[in-house]
Amino acid sequence: MIFNTLDSPDFAKQRKELVKSIEKRGISDKKVLDAIRKTPRHIFMDKYFVDKSYQDHAFPINCGQSISQPFTVGFQTQLLSVLPGDKILEVGTGSGYQTAILLEMGAKVYTIERQYELYLQAKSLFEGNKFNLKMFFTDGYKGLPEYSPFDSILLTAAAPTVPQELINQLKCGGRMVAPIGGKQGQRMMLIEKLDNGSCKYTDYGAFMFVPMVSGTKK
Repeated sequence: MIFNTLDSPDFAKQRKELVKSIEKRGISDKKVLDAIRKTPRHIFMDKYFVDKSYQDHAFPINCGQSISQPFTVGFQTQLLSVLPGDKILEVGTGSGYQTAILLEMGAKVYTIERQYELYLQAKSLFEGNKFNLKMFFTDGYKGLPEYSPFDSILLTAAAPTVPQELINQLKCGGRMVAPIGGKQGQRMMLIEKLDNGSCKYTDYGAFMFVPMVSGTKK
């Protein structure tokens, strides 16, 4: 566990029950389930909702954003097919919870946040530890071309269409998982970049995310 000093037996017990719940709903990747079981979601929650940390629900955080429900985090992570050492671009650090799941699975994470307040909050949680993590305050639509190509790219907010600039930063053979659509709802898409540079798109159903916004906000 990457945050083992911030846990308690009661929270650990609640996480075990949470994992049973999302496993029944279809999260079958044992590595994903294990990461969720080990990651203390309560440290990423707004203080007013800490007692609800291991309910399978999204909750508000600062800047009008939210921490995704654990099932959704598990669903997206499962679609990424994460392997230890994978170089992953996460667009939308938010609370940092999804970031922590990827780190727990042994990924090298490059994460972007456009809201400066959220960027600083998440950064403070990870500081002082030797995580395989690089954090950036920048526009998620631009990605991080200087660090590309990435094995995988994960969008934690909904883009109206698949951002081509991010596709360009995905390696051939890589996978992007992204909610695509507008305010009325989105489709969870797996985009696989083929060896010839074209993409294969697979629709994994309806989800609801906050919108992905261009630019940065201090």
